[in-house]
Amino acid sequence: MQHDRTSTSPVFFLYERRPSLKSTCDTPPQNFAETLPTEMSLKIFGELDAESLCSASRTCKLWHHIIEDSEQLWRSQCLLVRAVCEREVDSDRKNGLSWKVTLVRNYNRSCLKRDWLRGRYSHVRSAEELSGRKMTPLDAESWGEILQAELDR
Repeated sequence: MQHDRTSTSPVFFLYERRPSLKSTCDTPPQNFAETLPTEMSLKIFGELDAESLCSASRTCKLWHHIIEDSEQLWRSQCLLVRAVCEREVDSDRKNGLSWKVTLVRNYNRSCLKRDWLRGRYSHVRSAEELSGRKMTPLDAESWGEILQAELDR
């Protein structure tokens, strides 16, 4: 039996089109969001915290569109903020604000309030200890919670 060199078998044809190991090292890595279904990319982005999610949305146009168009990503992050700022988040949602806008409005407030409630500022002796720290206005009810936490310590 002779082998006909003019015709190419389908297996050989597929192998020829595949990049060699040497050429993959020379080519830049592909963006995972270009190769995966959007649902899988959303699962990956869903593992990020709020700051990382915002950074990722600035990485490239594709990531930006995937992240910006997903209410579920913003909702899950916002619910974490709600654990500390329930009243504020619920009020914003009742006023018709999107999950993303609600998160942006309350993220810094929740970080500050969480730190206060955990006692981060219980033993501050001077303003220099607070330098570089973002401060944000808190309502009277939040201050009441903070003062009660201080009294309980």
